[in-house]
Amino acid sequence: MPSIKVGTENSADIELHYDDRGVGDPIVLIHGYPLDGTSWERQERVLLEQGYRVITYDRRGFGRSSQPSTGYDYDTFAADLKALLDHLACDEDVVLVGFSMGTGEVTRYLGTYGSAGISRAVLIGSIPPYLLEKVPMDVFNGIKQGIVADRYAFFDSFLGNLYNADVSIPDRLSESALRASSQVAAGSGAYAALASIDSWLTDFRGDLAKIDVPVLAIHGAADQIVPPGVTTARLRDEHLIDDLTVVEIPDGPHNVCWTHPNEVNSALLSFIGSEAGDRSAAVAA
Repeated sequence: MPSIKVGTENSADIELHYDDRGVGDPIVLIHGYPLDGTSWERQERVLLEQGYRVITYDRRGFGRSSQPSTGYDYDTFAADLKALLDHLACDEDVVLVGFSMGTGEVTRYLGTYGSAGISRAVLIGSIPPYLLEKVPMDVFNGIKQGIVADRYAFFDSFLGNLYNADVSIPDRLSESALRASSQVAAGSGAYAALASIDSWLTDFRGDLAKIDVPVLAIHGAADQIVPPGVTTARLRDEHLIDDLTVVEIPDGPHNVCWTHPNEVNSALLSFIGSEAGDRSAAVAA
């Protein structure tokens, strides 16, 4: 199981699990809460077929990565991403793709470390620019109270809203897929599940002003977790990113990566400039 050390807590190493598959220009996929890197399977398969190198990893506290009681802030998350890119020698033509909580890593990374080696960025179900400007603090306090009271019950409710399960089942989401997400969420660290919520309150406006690569923002129009008007519409309407393309998916929930993979993959491949025939031929050669 490939992993890298990104720190220590007492006598234990803090390690990030990652998967690095394929050849070609690297695309790094950064998952949302409370999932892990395997949540990208409907994008990874297509990207590999198109001849890309696809890198996924589990954020600290989630999936197969270490579950420390420290580092649940976006400065640390971005530093973890930087350590992974350095470890894998990803220093040219990298595309950073974040979903939900992962959009924070992408934004803070570009704001802190710049765009050297990064060609493009993709924000799916964005958290930036600044949730607290539009969402009352009571909402986040309620989330934390729910996690403390019974995080498993909280996950069931949260994941239902993540996928808009009430309308997505059975055509766009199976009961089995929802159950699998619940199992992944249950395997996350109890401390991580709670501590991560405060990171959602991060003000990313300073980071956004520093982004100098093209950005694609994809958002489900029916998102119940982070409605597009709270974040992605602001990125566009307030011109917070210089070079921004917005794709809104009709009837899409927060996790459009799973429920609307064709729409997401089409937008993603178009944005990064994939031409399936040419790229596949080049890889085969």
